[in-house]
Amino acid sequence: MSTEKGKAPVLSPEQFKRTIKYQKSTKHGLRNTVLLMISFYLGLRAKEMSLLIVSDLVDANGDLKEECMLKKHQTKRNKSRRFYLTNEKLKKVLVEYLKAKKDRDGNLDLDQPLIKSQKGGSFDPNTLQQLIHRCYKCVGISASSHSGRRTYATRQADRGVS
Repeated sequence: MSTEKGKAPVLSPEQFKRTIKYQKSTKHGLRNTVLLMISFYLGLRAKEMSLLIVSDLVDANGDLKEECMLKKHQTKRNKSRRFYLTNEKLKKVLVEYLKAKKDRDGNLDLDQPLIKSQKGGSFDPNTLQQLIHRCYKCVGISASSHSGRRTYATRQADRGVS
């Protein structure tokens, strides 16, 4: 894990795998795994993840969208932007997670928060930051909610993506 003073550390693939492996064994493991993977594979901020609703990632038929849009109110500088669901690991976990969110009749409420708190509502961005920090801390990694985003950006830059 590399780090610069005042910046979130970049995670190694081994650290991320260890964190995901541990999370799968916890009470809210699937939810936490989705959070960590969205951060790591999409580079979303905690605020952006806290404001995601199911329809941001899923179409009217209940299928994952390939191209998704963050609306102005969901972003840091009120500028909408696109992200793409292309990572197969992330898509597999999202399908599993969304299947678990369906009601008894097999319907998915497209207007509900994608990530719900234990009480059933949406997460406050600060609470989500704390949760992600605890996910890393449980496996002995000193990382923050921004570490996934920074790791994503570093991997993209290493691949020549601006």
